[in-house]
Amino acid sequence: MWRKAGKRVKIANQEQASALVTVLEQASYQVEKVEKKKRTRSPAPPFITSTLQQEAARKLRYTAQRTMAIAQRLYEGVELGTEGAVGLITYMRTDSTRLAKEAVTAARSWIRTNLGTRYVPQKVPVYRSRKGTQDAHEAIRPTSVTRTPEQMAAYLKKDELVLYELIWKRFVASQMSPAQLDQTIMHIAAGELMLRASGTVIRFPGFMQIYIEGADNGESGLEEGVKLPDLEEGKSLKLVKVEPKQHFTQPPPRFTEASLIRELEEKGIGRPSTYASIMQVIQKKEYTIKEKRRFKPTELGMLVNDLLVANFPEVLNVAFTAQMEAKLDQVETGNRGWLQVIEDFYQQFHQAVERAQTEMIDVKREGLPTELDCEKCGKKMHIRWGKNGLFLSCSGYPTCKNSKNFARDSKGNIQVAAEGEVQGTCELCSRDMVVKNGRFGPFLACTGYPECKNTRSMQNEKGEEKEKTVQYTDEVCDKCDGRFVIRKSRQGISFLACENYPRCRNTRPIGAGVACPQTECDGELVERASKRGKRFYGCTRYPKCRFISWSRPVDKGCPTCGNAYLVIRRSKGEEYLACPEKTCGYKENASTSA
Repeated sequence: MWRKAGKRVKIANQEQASALVTVLEQASYQVEKVEKKKRTRSPAPPFITSTLQQEAARKLRYTAQRTMAIAQRLYEGVELGTEGAVGLITYMRTDSTRLAKEAVTAARSWIRTNLGTRYVPQKVPVYRSRKGTQDAHEAIRPTSVTRTPEQMAAYLKKDELVLYELIWKRFVASQMSPAQLDQTIMHIAAGELMLRASGTVIRFPGFMQIYIEGADNGESGLEEGVKLPDLEEGKSLKLVKVEPKQHFTQPPPRFTEASLIRELEEKGIGRPSTYASIMQVIQKKEYTIKEKRRFKPTELGMLVNDLLVANFPEVLNVAFTAQMEAKLDQVETGNRGWLQVIEDFYQQFHQAVERAQTEMIDVKREGLPTELDCEKCGKKMHIRWGKNGLFLSCSGYPTCKNSKNFARDSKGNIQVAAEGEVQGTCELCSRDMVVKNGRFGPFLACTGYPECKNTRSMQNEKGEEKEKTVQYTDEVCDKCDGRFVIRKSRQGISFLACENYPRCRNTRPIGAGVACPQTECDGELVERASKRGKRFYGCTRYPKCRFISWSRPVDKGCPTCGNAYLVIRRSKGEEYLACPEKTCGYKENASTSA
């Protein structure tokens, strides 16, 4: 912190920053004042459903759905040798921080025995649950504190072990003594300027010996980690270096799963059992995508949000959702009749639905109006939904067929995509080829569309340098005078294609060099892909011959049973040849194959 005459120094531009650097480089430094404060930091309460999902997302990078699936297995039971199936944690769908007295007593005993009496607080920590907590189940904790993560390592899978360790440590730490910290604030005089530095040193770790709660903006919840040297007031200091840095004001970060669950919990939206499904639905419906573990709204998500908020303002409201949750809680406790709650909601919602049926815009037919003008006819541009997603289209369609791709900036404002970059000429009509975006990404299209519908993949248009990387074969196309080159399909399957594409669209699969083993079939086995992208080897005479092999065939007969071919298989990272006949069992090292 920079201060001059008791006021904070504000640096508005580079000139001011440079002048300040000069002053600091010429100034003499002296410790003006040293403030030391003692602080205590209490442990976090034991896990409830929401905090478990948040912490697993922060520390383990698990989704809420994965966290709950693993917790379910730990709750239902794990085989522990001679003990049989044992449930390792308590019920994982809870919003209560309450703990059983027996569990607290066992935890304090374990802490005293393994860490020492100093780590056991005199009074048992009591944690308050949020208002409206149902309190049907206690907090999430290990069923026995004596089953340490080290002991359970032999019985649990890796993902189960790390989650169990998180639950175990959080529970034990919640029953430990607070941490004791020394906070130091140092005021340093630099001529007319006053500089300040602060740092924190751990005097007694307490619960931090076992566990430190995570934070959404980093891996550790202990933000104060700077250790300052022990300096006395009046001591002179020597400047080492002044390093100016420019910092820009950053917008609030996008939600992670952890921060979104916390927001839902704080606003009273949803229940512990619904957080995981909410995270799943907004991604499955493609309302959001994840970039660097943070949710980013898609164009579809923003469009759906705009339409729903405009047509259902009373329902699409945080206060409404929280109030409905509160009313349902009152129904559960018997303080409110369920029939009246449902009737009040239905009347309001029914009116909104009837209004939306007549007023809500049909995005496919009409489009969502924007403030952008069409440069061709002057009418407003609308957001429409097509087979390749959202795009901007003139409201005068079909009279005006102007359309554009668009994106949104960090504030959600529409940014029209620039006109396509010219890359080469069309080999059919000699007009320019420009970059366009389609369902499968960027591609080249002729500017003469719709008269000329020539398109070309981007990977095929990178000039002479690209042509050098194309793998030519000695086979000649039987439909023109071109040669076949090796290309790959979207599923990664190699095939032969004529070099004169798109004038000649002749293609041919690449054979595995093995004849089809079916009787009276003169076909050859080639690599193919199923609808789900799984690779297999089938006959070129399909659909007359439906023979398939899920392993790559090799043109080598089996010496044991006489089968016409062997297949390549893999075990523990090494390949070997095996006979595909289940009753044979012949194997040999792949390196011995010719």
